[in-house]
Amino acid sequence: MAATKRKRRGDLAIQAKRRKRNKKDAGSPAKQHDMAKEAEEEGTDCIPGPVSKGKWKNKERVLIFSSRGINFRTRHLMQDLRMLMPHSKADTKMDRKDKLFVINEVCEMKNCNKCIYFEAKKKQDLYMWLSNSPHGPSAKFLVQNIHTLAELKLTGNCLKGSRPLLSFDPAFDESPHYALLKELLIQIFCTPRYHPRSQPFVDHVFTFTILDNRIWFRNFQIIEEDAALVEIGPRFVLNLIKIFQGSFGGPTLYENPHYQSPNMHRRIMRSITAAKYKERQQVKDVQKLRKKEPMTVLPHDPTEDVFATPAEEKPIEIEWVKPEPKVDLKTRKKKVYKRQRKMQQKMTRKGAK
Repeated sequence: MAATKRKRRGDLAIQAKRRKRNKKDAGSPAKQHDMAKEAEEEGTDCIPGPVSKGKWKNKERVLIFSSRGINFRTRHLMQDLRMLMPHSKADTKMDRKDKLFVINEVCEMKNCNKCIYFEAKKKQDLYMWLSNSPHGPSAKFLVQNIHTLAELKLTGNCLKGSRPLLSFDPAFDESPHYALLKELLIQIFCTPRYHPRSQPFVDHVFTFTILDNRIWFRNFQIIEEDAALVEIGPRFVLNLIKIFQGSFGGPTLYENPHYQSPNMHRRIMRSITAAKYKERQQVKDVQKLRKKEPMTVLPHDPTEDVFATPAEEKPIEIEWVKPEPKVDLKTRKKKVYKRQRKMQQKMTRKGAK
């Protein structure tokens, strides 16, 4: 085998140039032995290549996009997830009339094997699909309580493209449907090692907590000095609806019995306000009926006058003289002012004459 050497600027190995030898030299065995030694010396003197940083083996790619009709908050949430996940890809909004099975073809064209799809309905309800394309499984969630990175109360910060730690609640291991969701979340939100767009740092944590039959997502910064946590954002709550065997459809593996649709929730809230209004109207009607009823006259009780003491009778005085009228100070001042003004006018006329 020929000796190899490496260039300083690259990693490609190039065969070392052999010395030209004549036909006479090739015949002697002693000279062949000398040539072999020279080749070995050249091999030892070659510059070694740089240490390998590792090979990108986990080729997970996540497609993050939405349907038409989303509001500004959902758009900011989608952009924040793309920023935090360097292994994600974007696509144009999908039309509402298209069926969800079309997303598998879009993932195949984008060379993605995972998908996060935001579906908006009635311009107020937001649903999130997490899917393993094209074979499944997939899960549908109702997204609630969205807070994005742009909000001022979230003061944390992290390096763009850095790999996160994933922290899961112990309740994920207690039931099989949560264990399935845990594996799906790990494959979607975990940044592959040695990804070209990722940074070799771990400075933030994704936490998934189960509380009130919902999954709470938080993103925290790890401070190097004391390992304290400061929230970066975004934050949202996932209310599980169904888990399907296929990608965006198929047989239902699990259905959440505690789920309440937004339409039902709004209907209950309207019925509560209507019940309060009905109670007020009923109280008013009862008060009107009581006013219309005749007053019940009770019979005279003789014991009521036992402790009654008669008042002293005052003599009746008849005033024959008309009382003097009350003096109004304002009118009196006006009259005095008029007299003084007339006197001043007379004095001015006499002086003029």
